[in-house]
Amino acid sequence: MHYTLKSNQGDLLDSSEGKTPLAYIQGGGNIIPGLEKQLEGKKVGDKVSAVVEPAEGYGERHDGLVHVVSKNGFQGEEELVEGMQVQVETNNGVSIAQVTKIQGEDVTLDLNHPLAGMTLHFDVEITAVREATKDELEHGHVHGPGGHQH
Repeated sequence: MHYTLKSNQGDLLDSSEGKTPLAYIQGGGNIIPGLEKQLEGKKVGDKVSAVVEPAEGYGERHDGLVHVVSKNGFQGEEELVEGMQVQVETNNGVSIAQVTKIQGEDVTLDLNHPLAGMTLHFDVEITAVREATKDELEHGHVHGPGGHQH
């Protein structure tokens, strides 16, 4: 599928324009649930405008996922700047966090998904439909163009 994703305000968030169409396995949970539901049963050439609320997108924002940590806990030569994404070790393993504020030695990290709490507006065009291969079903993702490359 080709897609364009916009915010409630109409800001462009993501698009497959000029790229290989996105390939996914319907029912496999490879895309957000709200979009996957709205694409069920669609055929080649179908165009869909889908609005996905946070509960079926990237979830609501949670204040408990915002943490202030010491700058000296960061390693590497790259300078920390607001807006950058960093890998952090959590109780649940490695996660991605966004640096939202730097004040003196305090760094504020937000572990919410960047699109959490947002109503998402998708314009989608179905470009191809086929049965998933046995390997794709076993691996849980599409192989080849628009999917995972082995």
